[in-house]
Amino acid sequence: MDKILTQFTSPLSLALLLALAGLALLLARRRLAGAGLLLLALGGLGLLSLPAVADTLLRSIEERYPELPASEFPVAEAIIVLGGGIDPRVETRPYPDLQSGADRVWHAARIFRAGKAPLLILSGGVIPRLGTKVSEAEAMRIFLVDLGVPTKAIRLEERSRNTYENAVFTEEILRKSGLTRVLLVTSALHMPRAMAAFRAAGVEAIPAPTDFMVRDEPSQLLHWLPDVKSLTVSTAVWHEYLGLWMYRRRGWA
Repeated sequence: MDKILTQFTSPLSLALLLALAGLALLLARRRLAGAGLLLLALGGLGLLSLPAVADTLLRSIEERYPELPASEFPVAEAIIVLGGGIDPRVETRPYPDLQSGADRVWHAARIFRAGKAPLLILSGGVIPRLGTKVSEAEAMRIFLVDLGVPTKAIRLEERSRNTYENAVFTEEILRKSGLTRVLLVTSALHMPRAMAAFRAAGVEAIPAPTDFMVRDEPSQLLHWLPDVKSLTVSTAVWHEYLGLWMYRRRGWA
């Protein structure tokens, strides 16, 4: 349900709804109101497609937690890695596809190899819409083992379907194992919502963000020309702000 709500409230969906409403008003000979809605739809979409705007929005979230090399993280009892951006369909392919979740797995492996924690807890359940029986946690485990992480150093949490459940079900594992000091690995864009959810579940994690997307480029002409990538980034930021708002309303963060 949350995925459907997010899809229908995305910038593109809202712009299309406004444009359709504008066209309807124009057909009803309410030209001023119709033109206003069309202008709002196209203008808003164009604004969110500017790299300068997308980077500003992205920076407002990603800069909340600093990017650090693995060697600078404190020693903990476990490293929690959240699923996301992973296609675990190994039934139809030789291996799962990490896609945008690749940085999470690489970052967790680096921190583990740096000796910062002896245990990796991988959190992510089965994704029903993909029609697969393999969980995100299992998909990440396959890659981490390929990267040299011992199987005995990995534990799986395979029930969660969203960030809230990541936090709740992982907290159960931590409580039963007597673990309190943990590092939390997820994408920088996702980290504020993840930290809030884990805090609400009673876990005070140490943030270990990765997958930073902000482009530290000097201001130039191309920075003010719209492109599809920037609209995608703006949409991702919108999704996170909307998600954080929904979590707070439900008491999940």
